[in-house]
Amino acid sequence: MGKLDPDFLKALHQAATAAADDGVEFYVNSGWRSPEYQNQLVREAVSKYGSEEEAARWVATAATSPHVSGDAVDIGHSDATAWLSEHSAEYGLCQIYRNEPWHYELRANAIDRGCPRMYADLTQDPRMQQ
Repeated sequence: MGKLDPDFLKALHQAATAAADDGVEFYVNSGWRSPEYQNQLVREAVSKYGSEEEAARWVATAATSPHVSGDAVDIGHSDATAWLSEHSAEYGLCQIYRNEPWHYELRANAIDRGCPRMYADLTQDPRMQQ
């Protein structure tokens, strides 16, 4: 967690504290990732899904992954993701991809405006087109 963006980490702590008050515990299944680990995940996804094109729906490259830059976490347990789906914008945390209900990133303006529309998957995110 130490390599996450400090503002993102602060928002996560605030949300986790509020969730705990509601009896919900956050589990960060994945936060910051090294480029090497991200590349390993890409190779595993290609093997699992059978092609680079299909894998790209689920795993970003090391060059584009917000996990590598410290700007994303994957939250575990369905009660935590359910809580976040209802409350995350209050903390500037947003689900980015419809196919990944566990993946959250900081969008500070969401506190005032709500979270932006989700992308269907990573292939729809312009940041992944590098």
